[in-house]
Amino acid sequence: MIGSANLNIMIKAARKAGRSLVKDFREVENLQVSMKGAGDFVSRADIAAEKIIRDELMEARPNYGWVGEESAPVEGNDPTRRWIVDPLDGTTNFLHGLPHWAVSIALEHKGDIVAAVVFDAAKDEMFFAEKGTGAWMNETRLRVSGRNRMIESIFATGLPFGGRSDLPETLQDLARIMPQCAGVRRWGAAALDLAYVAAGRYDGFWERRLNAWDMAAGLLLVKEAGGLIAPIQMDGDIMEDGEVIAGNEPIFDQFAKVVRG
Repeated sequence: MIGSANLNIMIKAARKAGRSLVKDFREVENLQVSMKGAGDFVSRADIAAEKIIRDELMEARPNYGWVGEESAPVEGNDPTRRWIVDPLDGTTNFLHGLPHWAVSIALEHKGDIVAAVVFDAAKDEMFFAEKGTGAWMNETRLRVSGRNRMIESIFATGLPFGGRSDLPETLQDLARIMPQCAGVRRWGAAALDLAYVAAGRYDGFWERRLNAWDMAAGLLLVKEAGGLIAPIQMDGDIMEDGEVIAGNEPIFDQFAKVVRG
């Protein structure tokens, strides 16, 4: 697939950052078993990846704004466009030597995500989409799954860590959903969870307390693969509230009803 100039810029930046992260990941696999620990090293790898992406994108499109996990936001001269970037989604996996993490880059235009890249560098899977042109993984067109029964479906979510206050709410979610499905997965990278919904690997995904950079690219992937997305609160705003339900059309209404309780 040949995408727009913006999409090609995004893919180039993701690949360049991905190469840097893969090199660091080989190092962290050794560090994470040492007494010294790997936390500071991973922080440096994360920041270095964001600098690579920022340099690539801002050089190509200096007028666009910027929102990234590791740096201060930038108001661009073009107020209608901004990059939304997570240079390393799945940092805890990376820290522990688990090969499940990704680079996530989205382009927003007038409040709408119009282009998206989620790059799983460890597996060399490049997920990408542009508004109105479909979603892809490498050379393969993506479609959400066609399952139409909850009991046959697998869902993904995130689980609170480090004493976060939303643990009781999440446990209630799981108590409602787990008896009605074929399984729930928690793989620790929301960008990849959404990409996997787009690819039909998961049938649905829900999570609370996400940041815009965790999900901006993944949301477009799901929509362009034929999936549906909605806020958890009926009158909510996904990007502002950080809460989302995503899934295929046949089970979406039932899935959303269960999540909402």
